[in-house]
Amino acid sequence: MVSHEPQRITAGAQGTLQVPDTPVIPFIEGDGIGPDIWAATQGVLDAAIRSAYGDQRRITWLEVLAGEKAYRETGEWLPEGTLQAIKDHVAAIKGPLTTPVGKGIRSVNVALRQRLDLYACVRPIQYISGVPSPMRHPERVNMVVFRENTEDVYAGIEWEAQSREAEAVIDFLKDRLGVEVARDSAIGIKPMSRPATRRLVARAVQYALDHNFPSVTLVHKGNIMKYTEGAFMKWGYEVACEMFGDFVLIESERGLEREDKVPQGKVVIKDRIADMMFQQVLLRPEAYHVIATPNLNGDYLSDALAAQVGGLGMAPGANIGDHCAVFEATHGSAPKYAGQDKANPISLILSGVMMLEYLGWSEAALAIKQAVQKSISEGLVTHDLARQMPGTRELRCSEFAQAVIERLT
Repeated sequence: MVSHEPQRITAGAQGTLQVPDTPVIPFIEGDGIGPDIWAATQGVLDAAIRSAYGDQRRITWLEVLAGEKAYRETGEWLPEGTLQAIKDHVAAIKGPLTTPVGKGIRSVNVALRQRLDLYACVRPIQYISGVPSPMRHPERVNMVVFRENTEDVYAGIEWEAQSREAEAVIDFLKDRLGVEVARDSAIGIKPMSRPATRRLVARAVQYALDHNFPSVTLVHKGNIMKYTEGAFMKWGYEVACEMFGDFVLIESERGLEREDKVPQGKVVIKDRIADMMFQQVLLRPEAYHVIATPNLNGDYLSDALAAQVGGLGMAPGANIGDHCAVFEATHGSAPKYAGQDKANPISLILSGVMMLEYLGWSEAALAIKQAVQKSISEGLVTHDLARQMPGTRELRCSEFAQAVIERLT
């Protein structure tokens, strides 16, 4: 007989998960439109699990606090209890969190990633048929971006112009290294390490092998930043060859250009300069599959790719480490639409799909993807899509969730 007592997920050796039939999963509803899209997403996830597994499986949701709601209730933007709950329960899901620009607290999102060592930001970008796109052939976009999450300029090591700390760094650069920097400069540090790069690229290559993608592209700006971004490229090739030597082919060594030359079960490792890669994903998206990149480049590139398939409202995301993972909407909190039951919940719903896949509940995940596609193909969409799709029926956020639920199979 199946036990319906809520239980924790546990992480075993090599990151393998032991997932009970009734896991407890923490959620952060988010700021702005977060409560609206979380309510929609929770309803869809619960319905899909019932549809796929009957009463054999279910999630017990545990609310934890971060962002504006946490600050109102606890005086902290990211309480320690939230971090501990995510560590204890292994998987969590969150709505968008507001971060002030240029002042105030540093990003709660970045703090979550760094404190929990969620080093891989994973962003699948794939076109859903019928969604408006600026591209002539958006269906050619099918990529997964692995963005290093803990280093680069996102490490947050910076000092304000004319501050004591900035001036001390400027003095050190001049006196000890002979480097001249304008006296009134703000200063930031861009750390990039071999261990962090290797584990990110290793996860990307393993993903490509597991999901039958024919290539992994290392995206960097190593032609200019030779000892940071250039090292990312070097260390990426290094770990690919050391850990996956029998399964990888190096593009530059083999003269490979066309993916149809890649033997079954092999992955081509290649690299591209970041600015050139933006051109490539527009002109030849079908040539790129899994992308591994440092933090800042990955932020730019994943958002640009999302625009090709209809925008951030269509793009799911996950932050994954060796011991836990947080799945999240990739867009902002859109306070203008807070509480209006108007926002598009697809990004968070599809992030929930990624979470179900992470748990190994692939049947429920597939049912949601098919139901979202069916809803869109029938012209049942939220405001952001309806205004671009003549002849469709504009639904509220909660109504769209209900439409998806009704189309689960």
